[in-house]
Amino acid sequence: MRDVEMDRENEYELQGFDDTLSGSTASRFALFAREFGLRRSSGSALALSRFSLKNFVILPKNRIYYWWAQFVLLWAAYSSFFTPIEFGFFRGLPRHIWFLDFLVQVVFLADIIVNFFVAYKDAITYKMVVQHRNIALRYARTDLVLDILGCLPWDSFYKMSGRKEVIRFGMWVRLYRVRKADTFFQKLEKDIRINYFAARILKLLAVELYCTHTAACIFYYLATTLSASSEGYTWIGSLSLGRYTYHNFREIGLGKRYITALYWAIVTMATVGYGDVHAVNTREMIFVMIYVSFDMILGAYLIGNMTALIVKGSNTEKYRDKMTMVIKYSNRHNLAKHIRAQMKNHIRLQFESKFTEESITNNFPVAIRAKISQALYHDILEQVYLFKNCSYDFMNETVTRLHEEYFLPGEVIVEQGTPSDQLYIVSYGILEEVLISEDGMEEIISKLEPQSVFGEITVLCNIPQPYTVRVCELCKVLRLDKQSFTNVMQMCFLDARQVTMNLVEKKTSDVHLQKLATDVASTLTKQDAELALRVNAAAFHGDFRQLEHLVKAGADLERTDYDGKTALHLAASKGHQDIILYLIREGCNVNRTDNYGNSPLLEAVTGGHDGGGILLILKDKAAAVQQL
Repeated sequence: MRDVEMDRENEYELQGFDDTLSGSTASRFALFAREFGLRRSSGSALALSRFSLKNFVILPKNRIYYWWAQFVLLWAAYSSFFTPIEFGFFRGLPRHIWFLDFLVQVVFLADIIVNFFVAYKDAITYKMVVQHRNIALRYARTDLVLDILGCLPWDSFYKMSGRKEVIRFGMWVRLYRVRKADTFFQKLEKDIRINYFAARILKLLAVELYCTHTAACIFYYLATTLSASSEGYTWIGSLSLGRYTYHNFREIGLGKRYITALYWAIVTMATVGYGDVHAVNTREMIFVMIYVSFDMILGAYLIGNMTALIVKGSNTEKYRDKMTMVIKYSNRHNLAKHIRAQMKNHIRLQFESKFTEESITNNFPVAIRAKISQALYHDILEQVYLFKNCSYDFMNETVTRLHEEYFLPGEVIVEQGTPSDQLYIVSYGILEEVLISEDGMEEIISKLEPQSVFGEITVLCNIPQPYTVRVCELCKVLRLDKQSFTNVMQMCFLDARQVTMNLVEKKTSDVHLQKLATDVASTLTKQDAELALRVNAAAFHGDFRQLEHLVKAGADLERTDYDGKTALHLAASKGHQDIILYLIREGCNVNRTDNYGNSPLLEAVTGGHDGGGILLILKDKAAAVQQL
């Protein structure tokens, strides 16, 4: 039951990324083995029996660790609250309080040890880091020093030093533990089961009360630094409220002294001070000036957050609304767990990591967006094998049609055997191509690193995706839609031919692509046929510029149509003299006959173009060829 409850909490809190692969069970087992340093034994099972402290790692979503974190959070809240009180109201803790403080520090010492075994998500790759050395280095660079200083027995040091006041300032380092409460409130805000307005109000009240609580303890501390004989020169020693006076205030109960100090702090923070509690000596005046200046910043923070709550414009609220819709949609359609995880992780990636950049560039005109795309992606495209030796214009047209997408580790971008109309270029990160057999066994074909491309076989050859492409590390890919790419290739015939030749060259050098030789060859043949058809159409309609462009793209002028007619036959039949001269100059055979035995000269006569210079040109060229 507890495991089920934990799963339901994760469903709504969504604080971490799920590295679970959506491939076969074998692949997920292999990933588990790689990430935890386990190796297969002589049998098929993993060698879990030799699992020792050396490779012991705690996952952040572990149920026991979850409850340990909640236990530490409770004592962190206590420590953050009690430390200002200890500093301001005590000169050496009583025995019963000292024993409680000692137990609290033992808890945090144990938490320091636990932190050396807690895996974490890499900020760049989003992979789970489980190597002890990396975990220790990260903890040492961030929280270790302050955590150790917070566990030191500052009260004992104070007593052993002969009650030197400066020693007591060391206990303020324990306020670093308040970060755990901040993390708790962040999770609370993202939990869609809890009203967002209530969660934010609770956090703002906690911030206000904690700041005033700390200020009250410091304000009281300033009064205790003077001797008892000088207490009349302090704010509390000289205080009179009605008929009640605070003479010999050290003998008044702790609760009354604390409430009096807190009353001053809250009233001052709210900028409605009545003047009944005020500074007396210079030190108190300086502190009040600092506190009031800080209150202006704190007040602006509170008012700004309240305004954001009323207008409902915060990113967190948008994130919650989007996540609520996704969960309702998933429940309504009963989507599988791994699909839900991918949907939720992408939303989290968009609203928290802010990786997507199209939301920024979409506000600019097309010309500016094109320049941005060229600056960002042109160098990447030049290193992609598919676009090798392509023209500058072709690259610019292609780069403006690219779209950025980010994928998390374990996600499958394209699956084997599925038709895809997208071509992907790896900008950064690592992916893998996986061949899945009929029995579910997987074979890793290759690793896709930056400047690699996948989906090109499917887009260019119109065949199903040969391999499954899966993400190993957080990656950014540039996506190119098939229709957009086809439009660019139709405008740049020569570059389209070059792209196909690059694919053929890759096919001959890559042993895995050699299996697709027939499909690639068929694509090349089809492309040649389409090019020849365009040549014949341009010759028939007299489109000289189009014909010239197609010839530069490598079109075969000797390809015939279904009647066996070449481009020269068609140009002669329509009497396009400039086309005829150009085709003859490019080496077309003027004596070639079609399926009916007609030559270009006969086509010109049949078409009624026996006048002018067309017959003369064809006769002279035909006679010259016959003499050769």
